[in-house]
Amino acid sequence: MSARYVVLSGCSGGGKSTLLAELRRRGYSTVDEPGRRVIKAEIDNGGRALPWVDLAAFARRAIDVSIEDRNAAADLPGCVFFDRSLVDAAAALEHATGEPVLERLGRQHRYNPTVFLTPPWPEIYVPDSERKHDLNAAISEYERLERIYPALGYRVVVLPKISVERRANLVLAELGTAFA
Repeated sequence: MSARYVVLSGCSGGGKSTLLAELRRRGYSTVDEPGRRVIKAEIDNGGRALPWVDLAAFARRAIDVSIEDRNAAADLPGCVFFDRSLVDAAAALEHATGEPVLERLGRQHRYNPTVFLTPPWPEIYVPDSERKHDLNAAISEYERLERIYPALGYRVVVLPKISVERRANLVLAELGTAFA
């Protein structure tokens, strides 16, 4: 486990990327969401590993990217904030195929024991070219993650619907003085 690897997960469109940008602005190392990078690469290259075309292929690619991200983060200084994690990608694969990968991958590649979840926030949810699912699908994914992280031994903090500055302050306060 790497206590310095902190996961921001939760509902699509719940403000994770905005929070990650605020933490980056404050000088923290950050890792962008694997899924969005996979989608961009697949679209740019005419690939089919897209969640709305082949969810299993997409999840497998997101798992690979997540593992690469963890390996690369070893070279980053201090606390590293991840927009989603290997757990999210493994949960997507298990959901799509029933393949039992979550327990093995989720326990083998650990993050900080505290995970921050952004809850569904309909007022800011916006589909885009990389987020084609509707809010109901996003809420279903959130509910799965809300169960999965504690089942893997993580302490979950659900972030309130407040300004990004206040959310960042809350995250840093929850992590304690070593991260502030």
